[in-house]
Amino acid sequence: MKVILVVDDEERVRALLREYLSREGFQVLTAGDGREALDVARRNRPDLIILDVMMPVMDGYEFLRRYRDGARATTPVIMLTARVEDADAVLGLEAGADEYVTKPFSPRVLVARVRAMLRRSGMEPPGPRCCAPRTSCWIAAPARWWSGSARWTSPRRSSTSSRR
Repeated sequence: MKVILVVDDEERVRALLREYLSREGFQVLTAGDGREALDVARRNRPDLIILDVMMPVMDGYEFLRRYRDGARATTPVIMLTARVEDADAVLGLEAGADEYVTKPFSPRVLVARVRAMLRRSGMEPPGPRCCAPRTSCWIAAPARWWSGSARWTSPRRSSTSSRR
C-alpha cells in the first residue's frame, strides 16, 4: 500500500483528501504545518507528498528545501495551494515540487494526478484505473462509463450494454 502525506493547515482539506485517497487504497498520513510534516515524513518515508504552501510555523517552500536536502530527495511532491500567479507556480516548481495544483481543486483529478505521478516514478502499475468500487467514473479504454457493476454504459446514451 502506497503512503501519501497530506500537509495542509486546513483540517477540512486534510479530511477531504484523506477520504478520497483512502477510498482509492492509499495509506494517508497528515500534518498541519511544515515542521510537523518533516517529522512525519522522516519517520514514515511517504511515497508521495501533497503540500500546501502557506502554513504556520514552517511554510511549504521551507519544508521542501529541508526535505529535499535529506535522503528522500526523489519523493514526488505535489504543491496544492491558493497561490494562482504564474510566478508562484514557477517558484514552487523550481523549489523542487513536481506538480503545482491550485485551489479550488477537484479531489478526483488530484487523485488521478497522484496515480500518474506514482506511475511515472515507477511505483504504480500502468494502465487505466477506475475510481473506487460502486462509483461511476470515466475510464479511457474502452470509451464507456463504468457503473460499478458488470455493465458498461455509453457516455452518449443512457442504455446499458454487456461488456465485450
